[in-house]
Amino acid sequence: MFKDNLTALRKLKKLSQETLAEQAGVSRQTLSKWETGESLPDIEKARILADVLEVSLDDLLSYNHNDSGMPIPPRGKHAFGIVKVGDKGQIVIPAQARKVFKIRPGDNLFVLGDDSQGLALIKEEDFLNLLEMMKYQK
Repeated sequence: MFKDNLTALRKLKKLSQETLAEQAGVSRQTLSKWETGESLPDIEKARILADVLEVSLDDLLSYNHNDSGMPIPPRGKHAFGIVKVGDKGQIVIPAQARKVFKIRPGDNLFVLGDDSQGLALIKEEDFLNLLEMMKYQK
């Protein structure tokens, strides 16, 4: 998966092998070997690649777009898939989203909305912390 992810991200960023290799501090030939699967970078070079390509190291190494049908998301951005709204307006938050955002059974979520940008969910405690911080920034 690494070689496919590296190639796809480089092309998505419209970087030549030469440019990406330069930013990673390696030769174009070395980068080419990574993209063909002939070799793998050491962990430090992989981290640099992830930083340059603006993705997490984990996603660069092991993201499988076949699992979600979506390309690798930028670092810190997530697409958890589609949920269906039930008869009473309830939704099930995908397990991966609950894991990433540490949402546990019994947690209260605050629902925000914007006519042009849609809905957002935020944990109640985080929302209250934001309000508290805003008080002191006046």
